[in-house]
Amino acid sequence: MESTQHPATTVDEVARGIYRISTPVPPEAMPGGFSFNQYLVAAEKPLLYHTGPRKLFDQICEAIERIIPVSRLAYIGFSHVEADECGSLNEFLSCAPNAVPLCGQVAAMVSIDDIALRPAKAMADGEVLDLGGHRIRWIATPHLPHGWECSMAFEETTGTLLCGDLFTQPGHDNPPLTEADILEPSEVFRHQMDYFAHSPDTRHHLQRLADLRPSTLACMHGSAWRGDGASLLGQLSDRLTQR
Repeated sequence: MESTQHPATTVDEVARGIYRISTPVPPEAMPGGFSFNQYLVAAEKPLLYHTGPRKLFDQICEAIERIIPVSRLAYIGFSHVEADECGSLNEFLSCAPNAVPLCGQVAAMVSIDDIALRPAKAMADGEVLDLGGHRIRWIATPHLPHGWECSMAFEETTGTLLCGDLFTQPGHDNPPLTEADILEPSEVFRHQMDYFAHSPDTRHHLQRLADLRPSTLACMHGSAWRGDGASLLGQLSDRLTQR
């Protein structure tokens, strides 16, 4: 991203009480266009999952304010340590005085408890966090898709998997929620720039996610997706483990 000027950030409910906050980045700013998504779980203790890059902080804050005051956020969650995952973590912690970082134990140990304004709530694999009206189950997925600290979060009441960089779709004009194929465009993008670690445990972690039987996949880039998540995760597993 070379420019701090981007088209308007949009807000769309993709599952009950879960909002996709998306900023498109047009082709003139990033070749081919792209999008950065955050997900707001508007529970009694609201969770923002992904912060977006710091350059987008003001736009994302304004979008959140359409749903709830930013100051009400209780948790700032993310899968792993990258700018689009947690680049604005401290800015959000400054705006939400009662919020804490929400991440896996490895992320807290190696990065977040040092770089964040406040210590993280470090989630163990399989741990469930009751947000009040929504429940987050934490799934450790080391090296899926890349970093050692990677995790996924599953919102149990709606069957929504906050799946981070899985199924990353290119382009800047994707619908908020789709039932169309997202595997093929995401695989085309992956083959151009392979960001997966291809760990020996890849199939195991994807099977654990499939076993949750998600009905909505909250992708970080591109559209959120609705359908048979177990089947789609199985198809991704087959693609990633082909010789």
